[in-house]
Amino acid sequence: MQFIADMSTLFKLWQKDSTVRLKALEQGFHPKELIHSFSESLLTAYTDKALISKYDVYQHLMDYWFEVMQDDAYLIAADGWKAETYRIIEEKKNKAGQVIKTTDKGWTCDLVPKYLIIKRYFTEEQQAIDTQKIELESLQTKLTELEEEHSGENGVLSELDKVTKGTVTARLKIVKAENAKVTSDEMHILTSYLLQLQRETHKKRDIKVAEAELDAKLLEFYPNLTITQIKQLVVDDKWMVSIDKAVHSEMDRISQRLTQSIKELAERYEIPIPQQSQNVQALEQTVQAHLARMGFSF
Repeated sequence: MQFIADMSTLFKLWQKDSTVRLKALEQGFHPKELIHSFSESLLTAYTDKALISKYDVYQHLMDYWFEVMQDDAYLIAADGWKAETYRIIEEKKNKAGQVIKTTDKGWTCDLVPKYLIIKRYFTEEQQAIDTQKIELESLQTKLTELEEEHSGENGVLSELDKVTKGTVTARLKIVKAENAKVTSDEMHILTSYLLQLQRETHKKRDIKVAEAELDAKLLEFYPNLTITQIKQLVVDDKWMVSIDKAVHSEMDRISQRLTQSIKELAERYEIPIPQQSQNVQALEQTVQAHLARMGFSF
């Protein structure tokens, strides 16, 4: 659609100029002055553009500013372009407000979240983890299918109060002890279920190990980030990607609204006007005939 293409070109021009200005920010700048000039440039770019309201686009920017970008701007204004990590410590307090327990919940970085580093520098490691997660879902689906297939009336698992590793293992011991009375099918089903559970456990362990290894690599990687890399991650990968997505959602909304309007018009005028007139005349004659039989005359 030409509208989408034109608006995309417009945004890219604004994005190019804005990216240069944002990467030029230095420690000590004023965030309020930044958002004022930043938003004004967006309003100017979308002024008098057909179909799209500059204030709707402006609102998307301001929503993102208050949700994320404002905090980032104050961090940069205070400390410069630094991607500092810190531990997430959860405290449990008693009624007197005294800390009685602390729990280390890992680490994070406010200005440059982990996902940005992963997306740009550790895609292979993340893809390997994602592949393992898909494999885990497949194993879990097979377990569910086994449960559904054999938990019904007269099913092998129907006698169990709850299908778990413990209950299935216990049942398998019983059927092994009653070897003469047990069918090979029951033994096979119970063994297959336990095998799938074992595979699921191993896969969960492998994923946990892979995620821990990636997390360690990330923590080691952060201190080596250059200012140029941090600017790229924050401005290009974080801010501009998010603003681009928000503005395009507005363009998609307008496009869908136009498409719906065109569809409604097409349906409304699907029957040619001359044919509509003939239909109306036929209906009028039918009504008049009914009224005549009721004693009304025209």
